[in-house]
Amino acid sequence: MKHLEPVKGYRRIIPSMTALLQFEAVARLRSFTLAGDELGVSQAAVSKQIKALEDTLGLQLFQRAHRRIHLTEAGETLFAIVSGSLQNIASGFDQLMEGHEREDVVLASTAPVSQLRIMPRLGQLADVLPHVRLRLATQMFTGDLKTPNYDMEIRFGHGHWADGQSIALFEEEVFPVCSRAWLARNPLPTDLAELAGAGLLESDSTSEGWLTWSGWFKELGATVGKLNINLRCTLYTDVINAAVGGYGVALGWGRLVDHLIESGELVRLEPSLVKPRQSYYLVIPRGRDVTPTVTAIVQWLQGHAIARSLPSGMGMHDLAASAR
Repeated sequence: MKHLEPVKGYRRIIPSMTALLQFEAVARLRSFTLAGDELGVSQAAVSKQIKALEDTLGLQLFQRAHRRIHLTEAGETLFAIVSGSLQNIASGFDQLMEGHEREDVVLASTAPVSQLRIMPRLGQLADVLPHVRLRLATQMFTGDLKTPNYDMEIRFGHGHWADGQSIALFEEEVFPVCSRAWLARNPLPTDLAELAGAGLLESDSTSEGWLTWSGWFKELGATVGKLNINLRCTLYTDVINAAVGGYGVALGWGRLVDHLIESGELVRLEPSLVKPRQSYYLVIPRGRDVTPTVTAIVQWLQGHAIARSLPSGMGMHDLAASAR
């Protein structure tokens, strides 16, 4: 009888790279279906791989609820390991294929910051730091930024974290925004009570500590009764897209929507605003230096002040008239 050779090397303790790749996609997207779409396989195939991985580890990686899944503590640990390792592998392949002429920088942030703050300013980065090749590591919420394999992370919070050095980027202002098309079809809210009934766009409360509409009114000390919510979204970016599309009034986080106010896609409803006690920071993982490249990226991220939607002396009634 032929004897089988024992499995040696990494194959002995890493039973399936396919399962790990599919696990990373599910954990990042929080969806078996979306992971299957991204990887070009069926949801059933993804579920089978994850079940096999859980059986091999003897651990539950996901908590499965109705239409939603959440990582368990073991799943969070494995996701941090796998996502960081895959980023290193991808970066290594890039360097092998394209040479070492450019400096690779992995910048982690949440999806709203990536899409609304970073993306509109990439052209400026190319002008300021042409030698830098950016790799964006985008997560859903600040609480997902746990992998130590980033060169830097953008976080919203108090600025004191044990895993790295924090560099202040900017404070925030939160105020109502809508499109000119919405103003053309709807009465202009003249006070907070009218604003509460104006057709609001709401995003879920996140681990970033972001304000919801009820929290925003509470910060202003306003008692407005029941809020008229037109649309609820999981992602803040969806709320802003709906506001640009004229579907209602959103809470505008000034550092994220300033470019949309400058372009005229959104307008700011004056004068009420809330200044959160927390701010944005760039976090450099412990053990890494603040290099000239880091300093330049900080300056790039700080580059725009919050844009004001109204010219000096222009009131909201003037704005409403101009929208018509």
